[in-house]
Amino acid sequence: MATSSQLRTLPYDWYVDPAVLRREQEALFARSWQYAARAEQVAEPGQLATAWAGSLPVLVARARDGELRGFRNVCRHRGHILCASDSRRESIQCPYHAWTYGLNGALRSAPRADREPCFDRSQLGLVPVAVDTWGPFVFVNPDCDAEPLIDALGTLPELLAEGGVEVEALRFHARAEGAEYACNWKVCVENFLECYHCAVAHPSLAKALDVSADRYCLEVRGLLATQLGPARDGGGGVYDAAGSVERGQFHLLFPNTVINVMPGRQNLSIGPVVPRGSERTYRFLDYFVGADADDEWLADYLALDDRVGAEDRVLVENVQSGIGSGALDHGVLLAESEQLIAWFQGRVVDALGSVPAGD
Repeated sequence: MATSSQLRTLPYDWYVDPAVLRREQEALFARSWQYAARAEQVAEPGQLATAWAGSLPVLVARARDGELRGFRNVCRHRGHILCASDSRRESIQCPYHAWTYGLNGALRSAPRADREPCFDRSQLGLVPVAVDTWGPFVFVNPDCDAEPLIDALGTLPELLAEGGVEVEALRFHARAEGAEYACNWKVCVENFLECYHCAVAHPSLAKALDVSADRYCLEVRGLLATQLGPARDGGGGVYDAAGSVERGQFHLLFPNTVINVMPGRQNLSIGPVVPRGSERTYRFLDYFVGADADDEWLADYLALDDRVGAEDRVLVENVQSGIGSGALDHGVLLAESEQLIAWFQGRVVDALGSVPAGD
């Protein structure tokens, strides 16, 4: 068992219990800014993009007046999902009973509603969510009274700029969208928050980046957990790390948005970690690059990222198998090397309003 000097992980049943995930949806995802889409997906009136805020389906729409709006992507009638994918529309119509909403969220029509004496369309518009942009990125927050996105981002724009990343000049390259992971969403986040495993589990990455304890830096600023790693020997022969981006940057915007930057040419990938159930997680990454990212560099960079992603899938799914087996009640954390996990778990505990039981 852990001694009083060791940091304990969250109880392992928090990674398998559907009731915990419901609490997380209410306490975390329903109150936080999360990456949703690219600004180009909703640049013109009539464009709609679908997204998720935790387990909540969300719809982002560019209204006819040019305003960007966000809604819960659920019909007010019987709960059917309104839009299954990105599209361009004059209105939003539910495929179940044809209830039709304007791009401003107001209910325009409902078949046979004129036969109902107490039917009040004005009270049945789509439920709004907060939506905002930063550079080429669109974020959503189910809490319409949340702090502004720019405040939640904190020092992230400054850190990227200091490291040579020109966010406004980035252009979208591709979305990497894999199958679901057989693990709890927190396992994915915690794996992202430490590179203690990198020298063992990611040999190619460890050749390209200096992941040693003395060179790989960990920081917490507000809602942002940051890892900073310099290139090793110009990319270690894995890819060319020469360019305007000085160092690797890997950020988590709490609770579930990850931002990755590798040293070298202009690049950034961003995406959410989305719970699909207590032991299922969905992820995607949108990749952005600059004009200096030629085809050869881009191919090497993406190949490295694909390798690391495939290695991480094996890791997180094996972790879930272990913690879900009932073999142990909890684990321990290294206070220095896994400090960002301790920070993350502390915020989860604070939000959910309870703490792991003692020995």
